[in-house]
Amino acid sequence: MTDVLVTGGSGYIGSWCTLALLTDGYRVRTTVRDLGCETQVRAMLQHGGTDHLEFVRADLRDDEGWADAAAGCDYVLHVASPTLTQVPRDDDEMVRPAVDGTLRVLRAAHGAGVKRVVMTSAIGAIAYGHEPRDTPFTEQDWTNVDADIAPYQKSKTLAERAAWDFVAGEGRGLELSTVNPTAVLGPVLGPDYSPSLNSIARMLDGSAPALLKFATGYVDVRDVASLHLLAMTEPAAAGERFIATAGHSLWQRDIAAVLRERLGARAAKVPTREMPLVVARGLAKVNPQMGALRMLLGRNLDATSAKAERLLGWKARPIEDTIAETAESLLAL
Repeated sequence: MTDVLVTGGSGYIGSWCTLALLTDGYRVRTTVRDLGCETQVRAMLQHGGTDHLEFVRADLRDDEGWADAAAGCDYVLHVASPTLTQVPRDDDEMVRPAVDGTLRVLRAAHGAGVKRVVMTSAIGAIAYGHEPRDTPFTEQDWTNVDADIAPYQKSKTLAERAAWDFVAGEGRGLELSTVNPTAVLGPVLGPDYSPSLNSIARMLDGSAPALLKFATGYVDVRDVASLHLLAMTEPAAAGERFIATAGHSLWQRDIAAVLRERLGARAAKVPTREMPLVVARGLAKVNPQMGALRMLLGRNLDATSAKAERLLGWKARPIEDTIAETAESLLAL
């Protein structure tokens, strides 16, 4: 039986990757910062069967535990990423843990003789800090960290850069692939889900007074998990980056239209008007939650998954179905 380490198994993408691996017959070891969450994670994954699931405590900010976590594993899915409960005072509060944590995982994987690491990067490492453009972003693009970008995008970019530098240098012999999802939607397994889902939740409960004017790609979390598994096993994936997105980008007004069409009366609180850009930009200067979106306002960050489709045969499900299932799942939760 093949052994796979999944870092951050209690997180949204990590839990779906773990579920996909268990369903496909892999033996999975997953890292969590607190072993107290094991019961909750097992409950989330119960329909995938958890007999072949093991938990170890390891923190991206600490060396302890990583060598033991990687020992005996054939592959590593490095999904974990540092999170902050408030806007950092300094970019390094998010950047340093992301970079150092990635290097801890890679060093442990290399020392354990792991064949390949698949790292969960993000569209944030590709599409930010550029002038407006009419063509979709591809894996050839990198975010400009010298531009005025949010700490999260900077951390994802520098962590991925550090990973590629590591395998080209001291980690030579270790294979690396990265998966760069756009905004991730899909059913929730528990209360820990992505910020993209929070935007859907705010539309549904009426706490979003108006729609923001920006467009980005969206992708189903289950398709993100399937791309991780393809990137882990397919020979053609070694040394490659893969954008995960379903079709072209969507404006928030497009998301709202799908919610109203699919949910009917249950989408009664979904806003129908767009916030004027001048108002949104003004709020972004004083509201931390809006501030994180300031570089998106008025922009269309379209991207393409043509590479993953061509090299790996990956295919994303229709995003309209994902939006509806996301909403149904949030309402049930």
